[in-house]
Amino acid sequence: MELNSLKDVLVEELGDLYSAEQQLVAALPRLAAAAHSYEVREALESHLEETTHHVERLDQVFAELGIRFAPTKTCQAMKGLIDESDGIVTATGDSVALDAALIGAAQRIEHYEISAYGTARALATELHLDTTSALLDQTLDEEGKANKTLTKLATGGMLSSGINRMAAERADAEAVEEADSNDRADADSAVAT
Repeated sequence: MELNSLKDVLVEELGDLYSAEQQLVAALPRLAAAAHSYEVREALESHLEETTHHVERLDQVFAELGIRFAPTKTCQAMKGLIDESDGIVTATGDSVALDAALIGAAQRIEHYEISAYGTARALATELHLDTTSALLDQTLDEEGKANKTLTKLATGGMLSSGINRMAAERADAEAVEEADSNDRADADSAVAT
């Protein structure tokens, strides 16, 4: 990699984003299929649709910059984030806890994308590439909305508790049940002696 100008930095960032989005298009169906909650599955499926548009928008950006072919590289950060999320996809346990973990994985992905698109937009703005900046800003806005949706699913809203609260309540209930079971076993043991 050789970076001799701010435009070189922008193209490098855009190539990284292009790879990240393509990897995400392949991964989101697995994440959505692993979701137990309809709302989590719907949010992931909706973001998959948006992500395909993000790839198309990046194609527009490359065309705007006079680049016929997107740089071929692998975004290692997204690869790592997806590898981590695949561990959650194959995990077993309580369905609500698993959905909370999926939300966390999806939000880490969103935060990466938000920072990368923010950087690319700032570079495009500095280079007075108004159309490119506007296209990147549109995607950045969608990434922010996806993150807010995931946060709302995790924390809940005015009318309902979020998945995180439900998972915590289940864990609390299991702890009480286990304590009661241990107390009964101790009582049975004391009676037997």
